[in-house]
Amino acid sequence: MAFMEKPPAGKVLLDDTVPLTAAIEASQSLQSHTIAGLSLPLPPKKLIGNMDREFIAERQKGLQNYLNVITTNHILSNCELVKKFLDPNNYSANYTEIALQQVSMFFRSEPKWEVVEPLKDIGWRIRKKYFLMKIKNQPKERLVLSWADLGPDKYLSDKDFQCLIKLLPSCLHPYIYRVTFATANESSALLIRMFNEKGTLKDLIYKAKPKDPFLKKYCNPKKIQGLELQQIKTYGRQILEVLKFLHDKGFPYGHLHASNVMLDGDTCRLLDLENSLLGLPSFYRSYFSQFRKINTLESVDVHCFGHLLYEMTYGRPPDSVPVDSFPPAPSMAVVAVLESTLSCEACKNGMPTVSRLLQMPLFNDVLLTTSEKPQFKIPTKLKEALRIAKECIEKRLIEEQKQIHQHRRLTRAQSHHGSEEERKKRKILARKKSKRSAVENSEEHSAKYSNSNNSAGSGASSPLTSPSSPTPPSTAVEHAPF
Repeated sequence: MAFMEKPPAGKVLLDDTVPLTAAIEASQSLQSHTIAGLSLPLPPKKLIGNMDREFIAERQKGLQNYLNVITTNHILSNCELVKKFLDPNNYSANYTEIALQQVSMFFRSEPKWEVVEPLKDIGWRIRKKYFLMKIKNQPKERLVLSWADLGPDKYLSDKDFQCLIKLLPSCLHPYIYRVTFATANESSALLIRMFNEKGTLKDLIYKAKPKDPFLKKYCNPKKIQGLELQQIKTYGRQILEVLKFLHDKGFPYGHLHASNVMLDGDTCRLLDLENSLLGLPSFYRSYFSQFRKINTLESVDVHCFGHLLYEMTYGRPPDSVPVDSFPPAPSMAVVAVLESTLSCEACKNGMPTVSRLLQMPLFNDVLLTTSEKPQFKIPTKLKEALRIAKECIEKRLIEEQKQIHQHRRLTRAQSHHGSEEERKKRKILARKKSKRSAVENSEEHSAKYSNSNNSAGSGASSPLTSPSSPTPPSTAVEHAPF
């Protein structure tokens, strides 16, 4: 069903997870106002002396610190408003309006569906929008429609992409949230699932309302509290089981985080299998792209599971990754899994497999009671297409990691070269070199002076060996023969 237009030729597919930075380089006075190209709240104002150079410099410094806080916050840095402010050329489009247009086109050919209301900003992605839906002849049932644009890792052909999207409703697994309807064309995809009043695992951890905006729910929680040990064990085991299922099927995922796990009673069900088909970047990409040993989608899933386990345990994400030391946990078995996925050693040496995690004490004694048999038949041709696409996704990740590594080395070298200690060393070396040069010049001058004196004292005894003495003219007379 071609309900959406084909993307224009040469369209640039941006990776929205790439962190943006901003540096305030200067300020200027314009009609008696000091500006630095920012529309954010300024530091405290001053009525008298507000044009003083010192005050302006202090204000600029405070604003720079404020910007740094925003751009280093994982949730804020991915916010659409921040992206639009820091990079207006690439983020000028109204994505909500685009999504509404595409969804309206879909309803022309599928009249049984009806929009109840837009679910504004409930997700973190800029190019993925959500709508609360209902079926006209079943008005009490609520569903959620998600529409998403293509991402930079879309390597499937248009035909294979559309076939795989339409295959998702046939995927049955006790720990995968069922897709009710799915369709796609060359530029985007549209999926419908049942609306769950309980929300996601992240909603449970943060005690949030599912319909609230992402920033309001998760950016600054009022109460921080982890889950009970039994919940951690059970939910962790269920998530690992579905990851193993997808890995065994050769289906790339790479999008595990607490908002992509739906809670259905005491059962966790994975969401958004379509993300890897669309080529969307992972929520945690800015973390694992720093570590060159996390270079396959399987290892990405394991690393992301570490983030999820940390959030379940402590009620918040880690301050930074890798994690040097872990706070007290309900069990040392939890810490053992966290160390294997988030520690310095793990990030440096590589991730364990999902099978290895399932064998660890935290999960190996969890009994799963489901009787639902998994079912997800992928034709051989599409399996091969998935394998090639997976390799391309990993290749781009490896190349990005290589560039980050090279940039980090260059930055360290420049920082080292510009450090106070290095400047002192260079001054000392320059001083020593200057002294050595002065001594050498002095010795050379003395040698020349000595040679000159020796030459003056011995007359013309050795005219050929003295560079300062010219060759004397010949005094012998040659007689020509008669």
